[in-house]
Amino acid sequence: MARRQIVKIDEEKCNGCGVCVSPCVEGAITIENGKAKVKNEALCDGAGFCIGTCPQGALSVETREAPDFDESAVEEQVKQNPGSYLPQVCFNCGRNEDQVPVLPCRREGKSIWVCTKCLPALIHG
Repeated sequence: MARRQIVKIDEEKCNGCGVCVSPCVEGAITIENGKAKVKNEALCDGAGFCIGTCPQGALSVETREAPDFDESAVEEQVKQNPGSYLPQVCFNCGRNEDQVPVLPCRREGKSIWVCTKCLPALIHG
């Protein structure tokens, strides 16, 4: 095992809404017994795209001992669960991440996705 970044989920804060599941294109996060869980640490790349989506602030990235990220396991996971990928959609224009890059952000206490074309207007008004 190596020391690397990996997503940590605070079960006390997690309400099991599942909003964090689809941003994890690797399929590392699942909902079990009403709470989000990293089901296989080798699937988690530690990028943290799920963090900005959590309305409860239950997700963070920590550096610790964890199995190496396994890209071949991710490929197998995606093959076995082809419908698990849901493209994120810009809250403003409705374009999705297959059309334009989108980023997670917080606005007025809510977790949203914004595309790179709408982001400047969001920042500057």
